[in-house]
Amino acid sequence: MQLLKMIFAPIGAIFKFINTNFKALVFLLILAMIFMPDGEIKKPNLAQVDIKNTLLQTEDILEKLQALNDDDSIKGVLLYIDSPGGALSPSVELAMQVKKLAKNKKVVAYAAGSMTSGSYYAGVNAHKIVANPGSFIGSIGVIMQVPNLEALADKIGISEQVVKAGEFKEAGTFTRKWSQSERDSLQKLVDASYELFTSDVAQARDLETSKKDEWANAKIFLAGEAKQVGLIDEIGGYFEAKAQLEELSGVSEAVWEKKPQIEKFMEKFTSQGVNSMANLLFNTQMR
Repeated sequence: MQLLKMIFAPIGAIFKFINTNFKALVFLLILAMIFMPDGEIKKPNLAQVDIKNTLLQTEDILEKLQALNDDDSIKGVLLYIDSPGGALSPSVELAMQVKKLAKNKKVVAYAAGSMTSGSYYAGVNAHKIVANPGSFIGSIGVIMQVPNLEALADKIGISEQVVKAGEFKEAGTFTRKWSQSERDSLQKLVDASYELFTSDVAQARDLETSKKDEWANAKIFLAGEAKQVGLIDEIGGYFEAKAQLEELSGVSEAVWEKKPQIEKFMEKFTSQGVNSMANLLFNTQMR
């Protein structure tokens, strides 16, 4: 009996250790799965940059584009675009950075869902634009929306006191109806922004500004019609867009830059959370 205890003592110690440190072992296993490299490591020559969600804070995207521009081993970049647009300035900044990148690398933009307004602006300087057949393209226009809360303020007894220098310093306020001169001033600003937008698109896509009511005017097109008016080059899927970039870049063997495992893990985790919330809301509404 003593002999059996001596034989099985190490096994028992192992099980005791696992039982005591189970959570720590699971945590280490997860870390190993996240950070472990996938097979043979080859230097990437192609990369993907995602342009998603509303374009307001775009510093991360700009820094990624600049880093790829400075990387001599990268020969081509795929812009994966699925965004409704955003503020004018960040959109223009992205367009400028993509234009700069396209001077040194081949760039293909893929419209995965929405490539509209500011996100169309962002990707317009790509060498080629490929769009999912069901994607929304265009919405080339500018809008300024501000609520008028004057009636609500009067109802609850709130009034404002203003001291200003400059006739138009209060233009765009939401506390009262705009004066005609303020409205004219803001309209002039919006018109100038629209002129900038359409002229940049016309130059990038070789379109006639005299016909901008056909391809701009804030119209939204499905991919098929967007191709007809010249806003995109081809209709296809994600892998077709990648193949287009591989061909344009002229690489002998395509090696795509991989996202860090921790980034992919977090994206999957976030996506599952969003999908679960959407399913919960949908099921609740359908009951």
